[in-house]
Amino acid sequence: MKTIYQVDAFTEEPFKGNPAGVMIVDKNFSEELMQNIALEMNLSETAFIIPEKDKFLIRFFTPTKEIPLCGHATIAGSHIIYELGLKKTNEMIKFKAIGGKLTVSKNGDWIKMDFPKYSFKKIPTPPLFKKIIGFEPIEVYSSDDDWVIAIAKYDIDVLNAKPNYELMKDTDFGYLMITAKSTSYKADFVVRCFVPMFGINEDPVTGSAHCALAPLWAERLNKVELESLQLSNRTGKLKLKLMNEKVEISGKAITIFEAKMKI
Repeated sequence: MKTIYQVDAFTEEPFKGNPAGVMIVDKNFSEELMQNIALEMNLSETAFIIPEKDKFLIRFFTPTKEIPLCGHATIAGSHIIYELGLKKTNEMIKFKAIGGKLTVSKNGDWIKMDFPKYSFKKIPTPPLFKKIIGFEPIEVYSSDDDWVIAIAKYDIDVLNAKPNYELMKDTDFGYLMITAKSTSYKADFVVRCFVPMFGINEDPVTGSAHCALAPLWAERLNKVELESLQLSNRTGKLKLKLMNEKVEISGKAITIFEAKMKI
């Protein structure tokens, strides 16, 4: 029987951060079964990890589709690999994902991921943005992997935003993140992320979004090491470091439960 784990990532507190499912499987585990398990887990992402000689294949599934990259599920999967002793805490983990090759290491309680840096460019504010999201952004950018980044004037605008998810599904927002410089919190910037068209109204903590947020805020704040606070109901904390064409994303994780599959 296979074991499935649920891990809260980007937090050290139970029931905070972003929960992800994690399963260690073999190469014969079917894509259809992965998708059905992700639907059954009903989490924003479930990671399926396939050990190979010197690396691990990792695949990420939402309840409705496979996606190329997921930060919090990578943190969660790495946490389980270290917890099970598949890698020692002083050893690096090498992942191969659809979205690219990833390296992970451990520094005390922090798990560090080496993610790609996304490019971004300024775009016009999408029509009806204020009506649908709740505030008028000062700037809007598009980025790799279909992200749209809307910058609010104040962090309170990000906190109080109440998106109309049904209307969002009919827009070209793509993966929408709203962000602002932090003045009320112990962080450099705050963010919230929404992907209702793929079954995720609001993602609790979004590691991959920081592939774009890190270079954007590094440029705006003129610093290469940053702290991010995601203002979902669960909240999440991330440490970021810009390194040439990579972004180092660090977070903590805690295992909440493990269960045995009976099929």
